[in-house]
Amino acid sequence: MANYWKQWLALSTVSVMLAACQSIDTMKLKHAKASTESKNNVLIYCTGTPDCQFERFNQTIIVHADNGRIGAEALKQKLVRLQAKNLNQANPVYLSVPAGQHELVVRFYPISKDKAETLHVFHRFHANNRYSLKMFRDRSARSSSLLNASAPDPLCVDLVQEQKTIRRFCKPYNAVTGIAEFVEKKI
Repeated sequence: MANYWKQWLALSTVSVMLAACQSIDTMKLKHAKASTESKNNVLIYCTGTPDCQFERFNQTIIVHADNGRIGAEALKQKLVRLQAKNLNQANPVYLSVPAGQHELVVRFYPISKDKAETLHVFHRFHANNRYSLKMFRDRSARSSSLLNASAPDPLCVDLVQEQKTIRRFCKPYNAVTGIAEFVEKKI
């Protein structure tokens, strides 16, 4: 019986510590104010799935893949903003980044939290614009082959600037190998 209580106490302590870490991150994000140099920044949002995370902006880690915590350097550079009440809600953060040519790495979780689909985007972001990365399944891309018809619809991500889709990346399912990469499609 004593072992049971020790295990319960250890598990409770770990749970409280994780909640405290998330609360600290939430408080830091709530207090991140726009500065004068960030007035011309680009805002980047993630939509289409209940859970997606900005992994990296250039060389700066935004959200760690192993624990889901926001990187210290991203907080220090004030790249991350909170759009939800707390970090436990769907897609709680967005980015406020300087304009220019940048690499952005985003993890989407279209099915479950166990399997991430990662997209690497190199793009010239324009000042004072709002961008969204929106994931969806391309239901129009059906093949006549029975083997291909039984495969899932391709995953696609649109890069939307303001209200206009400017780039599209799709990951067709390869029925033979089961492996595929995101490839840019002409719009």
